Amino acid sequence: MVKMSYAKRSVITAACIGLCVVLPMALHAIPNAGNLLSPMHIPVLLSGLICGWSFGLLCGLAGPLLSTLITGMPPVAYLPPMLVELAVYGLVSGLIFALVRTKRLYADLYTSLVVALLAGRILAGVARALIFSAGGYSLAAWTASYFVGTWPGIVIQLVLVPALVSALMKAKLIPERYPAQPEV
Repeated sequence: MVKMSYAKRSVITAACIGLCVVLPMALHAIPNAGNLLSPMHIPVLLSGLICGWSFGLLCGLAGPLLSTLITGMPPVAYLPPMLVELAVYGLVSGLIFALVRTKRLYADLYTSLVVALLAGRILAGVARALIFSAGGYSLAAWTASYFVGTWPGIVIQLVLVPALVSALMKAKLIPERYPAQPEV
């Protein structure tokens, strides 16, 4: 697999950080769209998968922080657990995608996404239960806020992110994971 330059990965990550600010603003007219659709998650996952774990981690921290500073979304009270969740998404999606090589792009993408989505939700829930809402956060509240209330966003992420990565590879905007071997 051909590696992307540091500069190209930096530019892609900067664009993803920008999307973390713009996408929630674009969906602001839809009631509860932030919780329901989780628009910041998509660019963070893309950054991790395309640029690697360190860039994904940066995007997961910088995206929500800049969005809060610029737009007030998410509100400061929700920012700490969201930083944990999105940082883990970027880190884990990039790590797993680098480690898993099934020879099937979509298998690699879905494995990376599912592990990242579960790890981010679990660690954000643990952080919320132990640090940010110590003693006032239950398993039922975690399930409701990270799965039941966000299922449309989870479905969108599982459909859109692999399709976007595949399309970017086919368009030769990012290196193909499994380039076709020329016939001899």
